[in-house]
Amino acid sequence: MRALVVDDSRAMRLVMKNILRAQGFETFEAGHGGEGLARLKENGPIELALVDWNMPEMNGLEFVKAVRKDPLYDDMRMVMVTTEADISRMVEALESGANEYLMKPFTKEALHDKLVIVGLTP
Repeated sequence: MRALVVDDSRAMRLVMKNILRAQGFETFEAGHGGEGLARLKENGPIELALVDWNMPEMNGLEFVKAVRKDPLYDDMRMVMVTTEADISRMVEALESGANEYLMKPFTKEALHDKLVIVGLTP
């Protein structure tokens, strides 16, 4: 399986990529939503995107909305991985097309649990 990690923090991208790789995912990364869209086009079908909310140029919510407009990505699972804790933000992300929501900081077990919920365990 293939995953895209979209986060402006290089350290956070590395943490998420290492967890995903240990679970058998091939991983790609992007520093903001616009770069994430480019990675999707470059790398073909991707089953999972882990997306931060607060990023420069194109934030995570804008990324989710853009992806959900393209039927090519209808089957891709998206998990918002963010510090945004307000319930209205969670609702907005889920209504915009995110499949799950994971709060930072998180454990590898919490990330694994979200992958189980969205049906993506290798």
